[in-house]
Amino acid sequence: MAKTGVVETDPTVVAKVAELKKELKRLVKIIVEEDESRTETFDQAIEALSGLKDLKYKKSLSLKLDATACPEQFRCPLSNKLMRDPVIVSSGQTYDRPFIEKWLKEGNRTCPQTQQVLSQTVLTPNLLVRDMISQWCKNQGIELPDSFRDAQEEGITQSDREYFESLLEGILSGSVSEQTKAAKQLRQLTKRMPSFRALFGESLDAIPQLLVPLTPGQASLHPDLQEDVITTVLNLSIHDSNKKLVAETPEVIPLLMESLTSGTIETRSNAAAALFTLSALDSNKALIGKSGALKPLINLLDEGHPLAMKDVASAIFNLCIMHENKARAVNDGAVKVILKKIKNHILVDELLAILAMLSSHQKAVDEMGDLGAVQCLLSIIRESSCGRNKENCVAILYSICINDRTKCKEIRAEESAHGTISQLAKNGTSRAKRKANGILERLKKTAANTHTA
Repeated sequence: MAKTGVVETDPTVVAKVAELKKELKRLVKIIVEEDESRTETFDQAIEALSGLKDLKYKKSLSLKLDATACPEQFRCPLSNKLMRDPVIVSSGQTYDRPFIEKWLKEGNRTCPQTQQVLSQTVLTPNLLVRDMISQWCKNQGIELPDSFRDAQEEGITQSDREYFESLLEGILSGSVSEQTKAAKQLRQLTKRMPSFRALFGESLDAIPQLLVPLTPGQASLHPDLQEDVITTVLNLSIHDSNKKLVAETPEVIPLLMESLTSGTIETRSNAAAALFTLSALDSNKALIGKSGALKPLINLLDEGHPLAMKDVASAIFNLCIMHENKARAVNDGAVKVILKKIKNHILVDELLAILAMLSSHQKAVDEMGDLGAVQCLLSIIRESSCGRNKENCVAILYSICINDRTKCKEIRAEESAHGTISQLAKNGTSRAKRKANGILERLKKTAANTHTA
């Protein structure tokens, strides 16, 4: 393997590795063969194993990172070593953070390579080079440098804070082009670096400042800027500790609702995804439902753009877990839109799950009956191979049977022709069997009542 090839050329290291292996074998033999091994023996074995690992891997990593095989564009011009935290200075050149910081702390205000006077000393993370180095390390079988792992563990440095504040300042007081540039950078940083998502949670003013460019009613005047800001809100919402703060910031939900109907399709899709992510909290489900967000979500579902459909369906499903939001969805026309999509074989799995949830609402059941849901659901049970879809269909039919006796006639005719419900009562999921048997019992009762009358 590549990880050991470099180390084996060093006689001192080879001898030390052999010595540690021998000692480890001796200790393991004692542990395995003696019933009452002393605690110290275990500790010594762990210590030997740790030392062996350090020699075989950490030394190898150090040698490899300094090896001449490292691509030139990944080397810091100041240290000539693989960059662990690549950042860009105002001249556009990239350096490893610790080395350029040292250069600046020594009082230098020029770019080391170009000698250009730096207009400002803010260091911008070079995410492209970071990703390229990360991929190169993986391809070479080399562990990621420490700073890469630190970034994944949400370590926040003073430099991060300073750069974060400079970006928010650009959003607040810059021109439209400066705002767009800052928003795009925040979008990228909050996507790739959890530490920047966490920074938004440290200040109550940060999120309102982010939204400053999106004036209510005019958010879509600058579509690229709107897309970057809304996508940043989505990225922030992924961070669990941010969900409550984001949703309860007064400007957020109205802007997400507006963005469901305006801007690029990616903006609209990401606005739906943000509402879905935020609705993981019950308190947010209530807040989003009361705000009236279900109506624009249903309208976007009705439009049927492939890029947005899944995010919209997920948001509606999550919101309708709360009983009050079921009534709102039904009143906002969800049943008609969902049935139309299902009949057109669009997103059937997800939309059947929503329809099953709404079927506990009387008005939804009435609408389903009027819109020809029974035949549609029966045909899905007959033709689908998906047990979950059959289960949702029979659950909806059970609700229709219980609440609308006039539809029992259609189901009885189906049962006489195909035995659809009886087959499901034998072969369906446990829930499907219960609902199918409930329908069959209902059909027997209505038949008995008809004969008696």
